[in-house]
Amino acid sequence: MKNYPLVSEYMAKKLITFSPESDIHSAIDTMLKFKISGAPVINHQKELVGVLSEVDCMRLIVNTYYDNQPAAQTKVKDFMSHTVTTIDVKATILEAAQMFINAKFKRLPVVEKGVLVGQISRTDVLRAIQK
Repeated sequence: MKNYPLVSEYMAKKLITFSPESDIHSAIDTMLKFKISGAPVINHQKELVGVLSEVDCMRLIVNTYYDNQPAAQTKVKDFMSHTVTTIDVKATILEAAQMFINAKFKRLPVVEKGVLVGQISRTDVLRAIQK
């Protein structure tokens, strides 16, 4: 049986993250500045508690437009997705590829005992396969 490389060998380790208490407008500014479509949301123990995506941020715009008044909630926790699919740091690239095939994710948060340690993208998986 072939030994496949581990997710930990190809994942990004330096990530832009948000706190649940972060201001949503500041989070949007950060996403635009760094040209990212989403980011993990972590608590003080660096545990993954959600993900904030462009679509999540669009809820702010829709809610504000619909109500024709400033949004009552302005924290990341009010807009983030709370249910997040993750992959373990010890998973193989093959396991990551299977997860990407079976879902429409572009990236997966990588966790070790519930703590965010990185992120793997579809491009990272392709890079690993080509080596």
